Amino acid sequence: MVLETAVTYARSHQAVFLEELCHYLEIPSISTLSHHRADVLRAAEWLQNNLTRIGLEHVQQIETAGNPVVYADWLHAGADAPTILVYGHYDVQPVEPLDAWTSPPFEPVVRDGRLYARGVSDNKAQHFSHLKALEAMLKTAGQLPVNVKICFDGEEEVGSPNLAPFVAANQTLLAADFVVISDGAMHQPDQPTIDYALRGVVAAEIRVTGPNRDLHSGSYGGLVHNPAQAVAEIVAALHHADGRVAIPGFYDDVNTLSPVERDLLQKVPYSFRQWQTETGAPAAWGESAFTFFERMTARPTCEVNGIWGGFAGEGFKTIIPAEAGAKISMRLVENQDAEKIAAQLTRFVEQLAPPTVNVNVMVQAGAAAAVTPYDSVAIQAAFRAYEDGWGATPLLSRGGGSLPIVATFQKLLGTPFVLMPFGLDDNRHSPNEHYHLAHLEKGMVTAVYFYHHLATAVTDKPVEVI
Repeated sequence: MVLETAVTYARSHQAVFLEELCHYLEIPSISTLSHHRADVLRAAEWLQNNLTRIGLEHVQQIETAGNPVVYADWLHAGADAPTILVYGHYDVQPVEPLDAWTSPPFEPVVRDGRLYARGVSDNKAQHFSHLKALEAMLKTAGQLPVNVKICFDGEEEVGSPNLAPFVAANQTLLAADFVVISDGAMHQPDQPTIDYALRGVVAAEIRVTGPNRDLHSGSYGGLVHNPAQAVAEIVAALHHADGRVAIPGFYDDVNTLSPVERDLLQKVPYSFRQWQTETGAPAAWGESAFTFFERMTARPTCEVNGIWGGFAGEGFKTIIPAEAGAKISMRLVENQDAEKIAAQLTRFVEQLAPPTVNVNVMVQAGAAAAVTPYDSVAIQAAFRAYEDGWGATPLLSRGGGSLPIVATFQKLLGTPFVLMPFGLDDNRHSPNEHYHLAHLEKGMVTAVYFYHHLATAVTDKPVEVI
């Protein structure tokens, strides 16, 4: 009865919740742009006020070397009840290209059952769903079935550079039995997925310099090694013709997927047609020994995120540019060490560098992959919650993206995790980011069920993995 009363509250307050969410989305909390620093702090303050209003305790902004961590807790469920650490991030991506948006990115609007705004899917609506689930339980029962701690990050979109030191310094404060995160995306609106693995990441920039200034290509062409050409030659050498990464030692620590895991991934209803619709790409590329979904989620990658240098404006400017560069990101799987991979990339590029230019590799970020047991109590509770709240049995999957803090939680807190996405791809990081209103309600209700099922430590309905 208590559970259903909370579910009813969550369903009946959707109009109020939507209005609240829109106020949150109006705050342009873009962490990568320094002139939005005040807006990021406004988003933290909004969260602090909302957490206080719904009845959580010890609500505070805890300073870091960058943006603050928003913390809160409710710890009255008893020593025998599990403690859940809820993680989310209140910062968002930049909005460019602005002219590609149908409506202003920080003026939330509903069209065709979807809420459009920057940050709505990644990640504001998803962690907001947990807050409203907690509100539904506190306002109807006056208590929660589990102990809850909140940790909301203001720098996830810039790699969370200050969160790992924060976790290291606050291990007792953040100690929990499980971490729950609603981020990322399901593959189908009527088929939830629970991710039990995330890839790690290494980001780097390759910078090539040559002449001391831009040169006239007629006067010096054929004699000066063009830095833009040198960058292209280096980038082209990063892969073999079959799509495998050419960096020596890159695959040394990569484990072979077990037959059970390959079977799990084959069950995810993500078709080539859906992939082609989402990407617009004419054909899949990469390691032919693996399915394209395995390539997306369970294999390490090396990607060129951008190449710059020289003149790219309208018309022509016949120069040899003084410098050029490329930005590289590599997704890592379990057992790959980010520092080791970064060193391998640096060494390989330095070996490729011709004596006719100067080449510098700058590693900017690195994080390990994260894997959790796919038959844990928390994942079983999530299964039951999706069945009750979403009306569908979820599938187990790997996530192709990275959440660096998950590996940090595992390393410093020893905490298994459960990833419960409530949205689809929804143009995350792209113009016209949106979120289905139906998913907003389902996410809140599913979260209510999750906390209740976890409190009872459901073990009588094991996850089917074969």
